[in-house]
Amino acid sequence: MENSTQSRQAQSGLRQIANLKLISRLLGHELHVQGSAKTISLSRDEVLEIQTTLDLFIEEISRLQVGQQANGAVENTRLVTARN
Repeated sequence: MENSTQSRQAQSGLRQIANLKLISRLLGHELHVQGSAKTISLSRDEVLEIQTTLDLFIEEISRLQVGQQANGAVENTRLVTARN
């Protein structure tokens, strides 16, 4: 059971990193396309794509933290046998 939990956490981490890779590639693409200029410009659509990716990343991290807090509360609960 511990291995499956670690596996899920590893997969979750990889998904989170994938979001950051996407942002990095979008920005890298713009740097490459706009040449060696000191300044670059982004269209509204490009900024919206980056913002959407960041928002998804933030939502996923928030959801995982809430889930971990809930799991921690359950795992820390000590079960006691009932007496009649």
